[in-house]
Amino acid sequence: MPETVLAIDFGLKHFGLAVGQTVSRTATPLGAITASDGTPDWRLLDVAIGEWRPHRLLVGLPLNMDGTTSEMAQRARRFAAALRKRHAQPVELIDERLTTFEAKRLQPDGDGHSLAAALIAETWLNG
Repeated sequence: MPETVLAIDFGLKHFGLAVGQTVSRTATPLGAITASDGTPDWRLLDVAIGEWRPHRLLVGLPLNMDGTTSEMAQRARRFAAALRKRHAQPVELIDERLTTFEAKRLQPDGDGHSLAAALIAETWLNG
């Protein structure tokens, strides 16, 4: 059965959003929403989730390059737990090492946050 996913690139000031689906295994950047010290503008995030009605939510997990947990990864885990509690649907953490670097390389003048979210979605879709 085809599935839609909404991927979130966790950040302290911005959360990138992207939507993907299992039929084509591709994702489309949706833009970024504001955040304050890692807490998103929940109203905007809730609107995006309501609009796209994803079957699952994917949250980027910013691990250190050696695979160890960073402070940002701990914060992303706490955000994922809050998201899981707020929305009754599956939430998965996806290793996002180098997605921001790759997003900036692919689109140096663009919205790196939402492109990073699209890369996170495509990692899960093609995993």
